[in-house]
Amino acid sequence: MERRELEYFLAIAEHGSFTAAAQALHVAQPSLSHAIRSLETELGGRVFQRLPHGVVLTAAGEALLAPARQVLRDLSTATDSVRRVLGLSSGRLDVVAQTTLAVDPLAELVGLFLGEHPGVAVRISDPELGSDVTSAVRAGECELGMVDAAEDAVGELSGLVLRGREVFAVLPPDGASDRARLGVSDLSTLDWVTTPRGTATRAVIEDVVGDPSVAVETAHQAMVVPLVLAGAGATLLPRAMAEDAAARGAAVRPLRPRVVRRGVLFWRPGPLSPAAAEFVRLAERLADHR
Repeated sequence: MERRELEYFLAIAEHGSFTAAAQALHVAQPSLSHAIRSLETELGGRVFQRLPHGVVLTAAGEALLAPARQVLRDLSTATDSVRRVLGLSSGRLDVVAQTTLAVDPLAELVGLFLGEHPGVAVRISDPELGSDVTSAVRAGECELGMVDAAEDAVGELSGLVLRGREVFAVLPPDGASDRARLGVSDLSTLDWVTTPRGTATRAVIEDVVGDPSVAVETAHQAMVVPLVLAGAGATLLPRAMAEDAAARGAAVRPLRPRVVRRGVLFWRPGPLSPAAAEFVRLAERLADHR
């Protein structure tokens, strides 16, 4: 089984057709088809079911998906390790994070990391559901993940608790309270704009308010602040996002008592690529000062 065959297999699985995969890989489609035939001959069965328009994975293909991703990641780790020994500044870092954590603290961490390792290519994906984040790491789609520390789904994965982020109430411009800080009794009277259950924003609101009166639920995190500004309701956001909302006209108030949430950076047990290992060390240094 060759690396090229696994790369072609994963590309076809991702794009859903030989044609789209060939275009994405910049290879001729006959070369792609030949590689998959060789792979299927070696495995003793088909990995794709051909459809009139595209392909889908067979049961054998589904079984191959996670191991193929891990094999390619291990090969990449081995290559990066050799390059590091040889003093080459290169590599790749794949991180998946919930949106609020991608804004803070991931953005700052990535900026600091690239300041020390400018040759590393960084790819960040941001499904909002914590379960999707952990699934991406378990499946080998991303090497590192970041979710709210309250997530129970990290389980057997190795992890590091990050520095805390203070949470603020974000209110419509004309909905500001005269109070310098808002308590639970103040918050319980508000209508809320939030993302669905299982997201970081929703978890914070439910933990603080208890049973919030949800005016608008949206899967689009980017819609939350515009909805608040339009008067649809209030929300709770970490400092960096709350400050951005305040700059756009929202009324922002701290909470009484203070609410501090922590994220957790996690990864599959076992050796990390040099880039991921360096990123974890950077996160550890900052966490020590939280």
